[in-house]
Amino acid sequence: MSISAAEIGQIIKRKIAEFDAPVVSAESGVITTLGDDIAQIYGLEGCMAGELLAFPDEIYGMALNLEEDQVRAIILGRFEELREGDEVRSTGRVVEVPVGRELVGRVVNALGQPIDGKGEITTKERRPVENLAPGVIDRQPVDTPVQTGIKAIDALIPIGRGQRELIIGDRQIGKTAIAIDTIINQKGKKLTCIYVAIGQNAASVARIAAVLDEYGALEHTIIVAATSAESAALQYLAPYAGCAMGEWFMAQGEDCLIVYDDLSKHAWAYREISLALRRPPGREAYPGDVFYLHSRLLERAARMSEERGGGSLTALPIIETQANDVAAYIPTNVISITDGQIYLEGDLFYAGNRPAVSVGLSVSRVGGDAMTKALRSVAGGLRLDLAQYRALAAFAQFSSDLDKATRDQLDRGRRLTELLKQGQYEPVPLADQVMTIFAGTRGHLDGIPVARVSEWEQQFRRYAGQTLSDLAQEIESKKVLDEDMQKRLARALEEFNQGFDTGEEPGAEEE
Repeated sequence: MSISAAEIGQIIKRKIAEFDAPVVSAESGVITTLGDDIAQIYGLEGCMAGELLAFPDEIYGMALNLEEDQVRAIILGRFEELREGDEVRSTGRVVEVPVGRELVGRVVNALGQPIDGKGEITTKERRPVENLAPGVIDRQPVDTPVQTGIKAIDALIPIGRGQRELIIGDRQIGKTAIAIDTIINQKGKKLTCIYVAIGQNAASVARIAAVLDEYGALEHTIIVAATSAESAALQYLAPYAGCAMGEWFMAQGEDCLIVYDDLSKHAWAYREISLALRRPPGREAYPGDVFYLHSRLLERAARMSEERGGGSLTALPIIETQANDVAAYIPTNVISITDGQIYLEGDLFYAGNRPAVSVGLSVSRVGGDAMTKALRSVAGGLRLDLAQYRALAAFAQFSSDLDKATRDQLDRGRRLTELLKQGQYEPVPLADQVMTIFAGTRGHLDGIPVARVSEWEQQFRRYAGQTLSDLAQEIESKKVLDEDMQKRLARALEEFNQGFDTGEEPGAEEE
């Protein structure tokens, strides 16, 4: 049975009429491949880098790879409902998140959507997650401190408003604890805090939110969470979203502190995305722009000039090391970007020195500029005393016959080390820090047994609260400790020490 040419022509015409493929234009495209939170899209010729793309069912994505005839995008949310052949439309704007004071006290995801069960958040403004860092002309020097409430940090490694100070160390030795204590200490100090949780489990995020709420710190804090259960795309986006929220406060002329916990997991998420996007891998399979990944984030922290409002954004990135290896790829990258690092040492932590801050390896490149005059006047010799103590302690292990000056230096070092120990969720006010460190560096603790230094500190702080309240208020308000105030404090310390029972027998020698 033969088919005539006319019949073939009719069949072709019918098939053409029935064919219903989406029209590909500069504003729309078609999904050709799906998988691992990545969509390969044919079309979208006018797409911008970082543009927000609209998928069906109110699912959105972010364009990352712009190729000759296709776009590769990460999907921000569930991708299981998408299918090959679905239409994708460009929105004409880059990825944005809601910003504003309405977010304070809430827990949100990387897209700024609430996940704490407290209802919707209605904000008036949105900001792009990616933004250019302020130029040098728009900044001013960092000279105003961020009081962490942690003696070992405020006295030795001061953090200034607008600074980027890295917290680095092995897992489970107190990195997050330092960040949380710092946030708790900002209560009533007009410093809004943002805590970005990257790749943590949901239980840890809930526990941190509960702790902040318990200590009244959630009232000035935004928590941005991209948990380990969420896609690598959202973990990649979370710190940029948190930074955009912090920049809004900086633009209002206010001060903001942001914690990135942690950027190691952020780099892992970016590596996963990059490999799925078929970007060429480099060292340790990270893409070639992994340095730019963190530099363009951390450079956005700044203290703006008065002409630009005078606001500030202070960044505390956290990096987790493996077996104290600070020379690994990601740690060295972030160390080179930041203005100093607080290095936590596992040996100190397990020996009971908490916070386990290593005085020798920690540094603040802002230095004394970010320290109040009162604390600088009493802590000037503290770092030197501790450094000499560490050197002498290592030497003293090989010698039992030590001269008196060496023994005195070792004894003072032990007492100063005890004085810097501090419990978690117990930030110390500035005045108390100044008075106790003054006692340690000026010799008022030399007669106190090392084992009772912590007890001495607790009793002295209670005593100071009752009898030195005027002096404490002066220190808090003036931020200085002049000669007259030093004399008053020295007299009070002598009087307190006379009434403090050392618990030693007369003539007994401390081991």
